[in-house]
Amino acid sequence: MEKFIPNFKTKYLETVAPALFTELGYTSKMQVPTLEKIVVSVGVGEAIVNKKLLDASVKELEQITGQHVLKTKARKSIANFKVREGQEIGAMVTLRGDNMWFFIERLISIALPRVKDFKGVKPNAFDGHGNYSLGITEQIIFPEIDFDKIERVSGLNIAIVTTAKTDEEGYALLQKLGMPFAK
Repeated sequence: MEKFIPNFKTKYLETVAPALFTELGYTSKMQVPTLEKIVVSVGVGEAIVNKKLLDASVKELEQITGQHVLKTKARKSIANFKVREGQEIGAMVTLRGDNMWFFIERLISIALPRVKDFKGVKPNAFDGHGNYSLGITEQIIFPEIDFDKIERVSGLNIAIVTTAKTDEEGYALLQKLGMPFAK
């Protein structure tokens, strides 16, 4: 049985990596930046008073990513927010391998174009080491989410971790993959 290879992985291997190799002047193919992992997380501050919101967010995150979600706990107590150490206040999932490629394809091709008044993602959200962070205000831009069954509209944080050494390399990688950066 032949294994299915994600479209974006094929695109990366056949066009993006060779183009980056020549464009950035590398001497070895191992220097070409690639995606390492994608971390998708959601914070549910209201989970302190309503546990159902956290469970709903976990279910939605599992639908979006297609992978098991880890509930995150508060690291320390903050009295002003009524948060105690160890309380579950969020959820996250780390995508690697083919799941990562499937997710980035759905994000770039399907989800981001569904954002209202979309003018592109900010090109200055790199961390200095070639990794990109993206905030999405509504989880309903993903087609897997049924609008009628959501508890509340919530946002997502997406961190795209690359093997790039600089922001310029990371920008070039994501741009060649089709990330719609604002001009």
